[in-house]
Amino acid sequence: MRVAVALLAAAALALPACGADGDDTLTVLAAASLTDAFTTLGRTFEGAHPGTDVDLSFGPSSGLARSIVEGAPADVFASASPTAMARVVDADAVAQLPTDFARNLLEIVVPRGNPGTVRGLDDLARDDLLVGLCAPDVPCGEVAARVLEDAGVTPATDTEEADVRALLTKVAAGELDVGLVYETDVTAAGDDVEGIALPQGAPAGTRYPVAVLREAGDPELAEAFVAFVAGSEGQRVLRDLGFREP
Repeated sequence: MRVAVALLAAAALALPACGADGDDTLTVLAAASLTDAFTTLGRTFEGAHPGTDVDLSFGPSSGLARSIVEGAPADVFASASPTAMARVVDADAVAQLPTDFARNLLEIVVPRGNPGTVRGLDDLARDDLLVGLCAPDVPCGEVAARVLEDAGVTPATDTEEADVRALLTKVAAGELDVGLVYETDVTAAGDDVEGIALPQGAPAGTRYPVAVLREAGDPELAEAFVAFVAGSEGQRVLRDLGFREP
């Protein structure tokens, strides 16, 4: 895998300035938790490939995977869930096997000041708190369900959000007392929220795979983007935003 990534990275550097006529658009579908990272990576990639426009669409990985399987046009898919990526692979919609490029961990999130006095997972069972989770069919919901089951906690859920950023927004606005999001989302929200780490050993992790899609309009450009994400510069951006090594 490392050899393959290295070769792709070399190809990305050697790739001519694609789209010099301004006609090249690279459509990337990415998990909502990658919003900040891929926005930065997309701009940097555009700078290295004049004339290329990276068109980013963010959302729940399960929904993006469903769109791809149903024929939505796209060049690259970056998922927050191996399960969602597997659906795309099983539908024979990828041009090559996916590459894991990052990991993330779930974390308890509360509004600034922690008005609900949340201390740990057990507090998500409190009826006096407004508790939010991601919907069970999206990656952060899948991981949350696993963590809560492992801890023996039945959450007093008041809302299930469509993706992790929707949940984070409600916690940051004080509309919810507590939720479970990724640690990178807590970092992205800055002083608007506070994070509480889960117990060591909790099954709170998820892997992020990325793949070139079979119907990519410019496979070489799509491969170059994947190589960029998995390469040293892409990894530096991801580490700076709190993502862990794959």
